[in-house]
Amino acid sequence: MKVLVVEDDDDTAAFVIEGLEARDHEVEWVSDGDKGLSRCLAGGFDVIALDRMLPGKDGLEIVATIRACDVATPVLFLTNVSGLEDRVEGLQAGGDDYLVKPFAIEELVARLVALARRPTLGVPTTVLRAGDLEMDLVGRGVKRAGETIELPPREFELLEVLLRMEGRVATRKMLLERVWKFHFDPQTNIVETHLSRLRAHIDRGEGPSLIRTIRGIGYCLRG
Repeated sequence: MKVLVVEDDDDTAAFVIEGLEARDHEVEWVSDGDKGLSRCLAGGFDVIALDRMLPGKDGLEIVATIRACDVATPVLFLTNVSGLEDRVEGLQAGGDDYLVKPFAIEELVARLVALARRPTLGVPTTVLRAGDLEMDLVGRGVKRAGETIELPPREFELLEVLLRMEGRVATRKMLLERVWKFHFDPQTNIVETHLSRLRAHIDRGEGPSLIRTIRGIGYCLRG
């Protein structure tokens, strides 16, 4: 997989490049928006990891420009902001996914690989699906078999991570970092407690659980 990384923070860029190259992916890095736009338009990349805030042209402007020029390369936004409005802006501008800083390298790589494998339709992804389970990222809605499920914010975020990694294992460490922004183990059962609540919401005692526990490793959602 060939990845273009557009990121002005040297430490973040080094972290991303090291993680990708350690997994045998090819990486090109540029550190400002003007060069980033030029490289995006040049093409030849399987996927783009793009910072929202950049010197020169910002990430939103870059994505809007390349989509207007019919460049359909999948784009993953890297952002410091996790608010709904910012996510909607990124998706509506033409982004395909987003990841809030700081993030686990395992999740970044998994998302980039998933985007690179996805058929390019030129349409931003705003709905995640697994089997009969569906999540609307813009409307913040969840349905299973057509029935609406009301989720508290934390369970919604937890389910989103698992849906984005469907079929792959999300480790406890990854969930703590992505959902709770913890970069240490608080030595509590916070993950297990919220997973139990999430299962109760989406399974409702009907059939096997969509979320499976991989003992000693983490959790995996399969539709």
